[in-house]
Amino acid sequence: MKSSVMYGGGNIGRGFIGALLSRSGYEVTFVDVAVPVVEELQSRRCYPLRIVSSEGNTDLTINNVTAVNGNDTAAVAQAIAHCEIMATAVGARILKFIVPNIVAGLRQRWAEGGAPLNIIICENLNDANKIIEGMIKEQLTAEEREKFDATVGLVEASIGRMVPVQTDAMKDGEPLRVCVESYGFLPVDKAAFKGEIPQIEGMVPFEPFDFFIKRKLFIHNMGHATTAYLGGLLGDEFVWQAIGNPVIRLIAQNAMTESAMALSRHYNVSLEGILLHITDLLGRFANVALGDTCARVGGDPARKLAPADRMIGSSLMALKQGITPAYIAVGAAAGIKRYLDEAGLEQSVAAAEKVLAEVSQLAADSSLAKLIIPYYKMIIDGCTLDDLLKAADATKKASMDKVI
Repeated sequence: MKSSVMYGGGNIGRGFIGALLSRSGYEVTFVDVAVPVVEELQSRRCYPLRIVSSEGNTDLTINNVTAVNGNDTAAVAQAIAHCEIMATAVGARILKFIVPNIVAGLRQRWAEGGAPLNIIICENLNDANKIIEGMIKEQLTAEEREKFDATVGLVEASIGRMVPVQTDAMKDGEPLRVCVESYGFLPVDKAAFKGEIPQIEGMVPFEPFDFFIKRKLFIHNMGHATTAYLGGLLGDEFVWQAIGNPVIRLIAQNAMTESAMALSRHYNVSLEGILLHITDLLGRFANVALGDTCARVGGDPARKLAPADRMIGSSLMALKQGITPAYIAVGAAAGIKRYLDEAGLEQSVAAAEKVLAEVSQLAADSSLAKLIIPYYKMIIDGCTLDDLLKAADATKKASMDKVI
């Protein structure tokens, strides 16, 4: 049987990538530092996966799996040296901690004359392949860097499957169970592979891949965050509650459409297909069974308000393409309120401008800051969502964006 390494045995590792690898005929070795998860996978060599929807659930068993402890460098290196495909899903903050084990595995692989290795990078991080490459090469000699360039493919992936934080109710007595939605496509960077592209269920190689990265970030992630931030203004606990509000749904849909228009123009891609994707996403946001919370989806607002991330990055791309991101700006304004609330800071226009300057790197006199701040002021002054929608509608009408 073909072998694979899934670095990260969490929600995405077990709930998505590991399952695809197993169902594609690979034995999957998970690498994780959570001892209970590692021991359960070693003992059982399978785990339960539940596909959940508002209409009901489907239970699957993912077979041919095992695990090694990430603190056992020799065991991890052995697995990496002898696998045929590898993937990572550990989270952006953890990447630096797994690099030494990856380097050890590559050195053993090279010493034994192993075949080229493709590593599918399943991290929600801009330019994840370049960041990981830099981390790895810092620990390599000049000769090893040449080997790395010739034999290692760092393949970015766009993770579209929504996997919420797993509650005890979701686990339903099974500590390894992961509950996920049915969406199961894995777009990957076709140009990044070294050698033959493996056949993996649900994997869609695409070139140029930057379109898929930006589509995920500027439509899926931005729309999801906008929904969560606006729901937070109303005290909604769950994303499905927020998207069930017709005003929130309309603001989120219009924000996603602004990004869709910008992406269509920038990449010269048909707008129709992106709009169909938005329709699908809005339905998926409403999946009650996922139980995804506004707190989780809107978490880490500093990252989400960063210059190249979902709220600001999508807005800047829209402006560059001649589109006024009025509805995205409403979501960004609500995101600033969330940021200041979490930081325990005063809600004021001056504080919001400071967030845009320090977190989003936007000057107070920039066109985007001037678009966002009035919506933020409306929010802290106690306006309704209807008021926000009407204000965004008025801004949009005044801008008279060109129709594609």
